[in-house]
Amino acid sequence: MLQNVKHVIAVASGKGGVGKSTVAANLALALADTGAATGLLDLDVYGPSVPIMFGVRAQPEGTDHGIVPIFKHGIKIFSIGFLTERGTPIMWRGPMIGKFLSEAMSNVLWGALDYLIVDMPPGTGDAALSLAQAMPVTGTIIVTTPQDVALEDVMRSAHMFERLRVPLVGVVENMSYYVCPHCGARDEIFSYGGGRKAAEELGVPFLGEVPLNVAIRTGGDAGVPIVRGAPQSPQAKAFAEIAANVVARLAELVETESAFVPMTGL
Repeated sequence: MLQNVKHVIAVASGKGGVGKSTVAANLALALADTGAATGLLDLDVYGPSVPIMFGVRAQPEGTDHGIVPIFKHGIKIFSIGFLTERGTPIMWRGPMIGKFLSEAMSNVLWGALDYLIVDMPPGTGDAALSLAQAMPVTGTIIVTTPQDVALEDVMRSAHMFERLRVPLVGVVENMSYYVCPHCGARDEIFSYGGGRKAAEELGVPFLGEVPLNVAIRTGGDAGVPIVRGAPQSPQAKAFAEIAANVVARLAELVETESAFVPMTGL
């Protein structure tokens, strides 16, 4: 039930493997740290990772009024992965995805939220298109890595949301660089600055960059994202900065953009 949700923010990527779910999870936690009531909806049908990243094994409780989202690390979460056994592929076509989306929108008891972060499926295929058309999205964040091959996919994803009349909040560059913990040397493994370049070409804000760090990976595997596990780390502070930039950007969009109206017939 989304009638009491102020902002629905889709986190998307042009392809898989760029750390989109990691960004979505830690962004939701960083927004909650500002005092905002925050939820995280995992709609990644190709690889729902939120149950693992938050260490959730229990199933959500059902009531006569709807489904109660899991409360973990200070936010409410609901995942498509809650509906299947771990390791079982989700082999759904568009109508099944639409049915799940309707369930998440109408039957999950989100309550009053300032932000609902939606972890979208990667790419511009049927799943992403169906979800983007149906969700009342305030805006979309595009996650990329710095190299040129990823940036081509960023542009495709961004233009899909533009066609759907969903405003772009901005671009996040993940795995931006690596700093050796032993000698402090910086290595730009996947190149550097591509996310900022993509944001400039799209005419949207560059929301920030997240360094490549083993603690981000281990935290997600252990069910404690780095914003919770190491809140004073440079990586957690990077997510806090991104969250602040998202809040500022949303304030601009509220003033300049009308609410999202789902399109049909595409």
